[in-house]
Amino acid sequence: MRQVEVALGERSYRICVGPGLLDDAGSLVASLGTVERIVVVTNAAVRSLYGAALENSLKEAGLTVEAVIEIADGERFKTLATVEKVYDGLLDLGGDRSVAVVALGGGVVGDVAGFAAATALRGLKLLMVPTTLLAQVDSSVGGKTGVNRPQGKNLVGVFYQPSLVIADVATLTSLSEREYRAGLAEVVKYGVILDAPLFETLEAESARIEQRDGVLMAEIVARCSALKASVVERDEKESSGYRAVLNFGHTVGHGLENLTGYGSYLHGEAVAVGMAAAARVSASLGECDPGVAGRIEGLLAVLGLDCRMPTGLDRDELARAIAFDKKVSGGEVGFVVCTGVGGCRLRKMSPTDIASAV
Repeated sequence: MRQVEVALGERSYRICVGPGLLDDAGSLVASLGTVERIVVVTNAAVRSLYGAALENSLKEAGLTVEAVIEIADGERFKTLATVEKVYDGLLDLGGDRSVAVVALGGGVVGDVAGFAAATALRGLKLLMVPTTLLAQVDSSVGGKTGVNRPQGKNLVGVFYQPSLVIADVATLTSLSEREYRAGLAEVVKYGVILDAPLFETLEAESARIEQRDGVLMAEIVARCSALKASVVERDEKESSGYRAVLNFGHTVGHGLENLTGYGSYLHGEAVAVGMAAAARVSASLGECDPGVAGRIEGLLAVLGLDCRMPTGLDRDELARAIAFDKKVSGGEVGFVVCTGVGGCRLRKMSPTDIASAV
């Protein structure tokens, strides 16, 4: 097992990464010394695969699983109505603040369960057990929770750190090919913006990555977790703006998700398109060498990610979707451009200029 510390003073927590950790989840949670009663939030598909293993592990460690709340699967269900279902499940237990929420699943489960834990009874302890690659390397770490609105993605939410993250990389073997490849987009992001050696590893080890090699993927998940932890420690709540570098590819990606009704693209697929577009824009603005953009697009292609902008996309509609990005301030977005593999910076651009450029 690899462990990564997110050092946030009193809100510090561990990220535990390795194969077979679902069987150890109970002892890991019990080691906190502050949890006895648990409500699991998950979806039906994940519960059928991993619910019994998690519940058994928790019970064997002397913890009580009070309830399992199932929510619908998919980005379009990341709504306040879904959060209300979680609220009702929690409050039906009598409004007891000693209950801890365990999010078992991917990014949608984590965001919804996290937001519910942060706001129900003014805050319940939150534990993350991510089962998708995207959730393990990104959404389960850092404390961002929330839901979508018709105007855009993640527009209602709160920063709320978990007390523990348990990333069992063995769960990656059950992901569909599409879901797995979508998660790889977020891995590529970390290499582009922060870690050239990681990017080189992805280029060199694409065959092992495609085979979902357990040893390599544990190393990759732990490395990405450490990179995100370093950013979160420096700028937990985006007060300085530095944390916005994690948005590389997301400005355009979120716009595409919104325009297509959260039904055509998985999040990682949209981010892949957004990263390729951002790389091309970076090169056109002189922020990086044109060869860098080609290298990024080449890696995405090798990993099976289609990074082409969709045909027939309306420029004005894309600009309007970008205008609802959470990073908009004074009519401009802090657009993340790459300065080379392993480096990036923010560049102020208007939504119209971004839509025109991509």
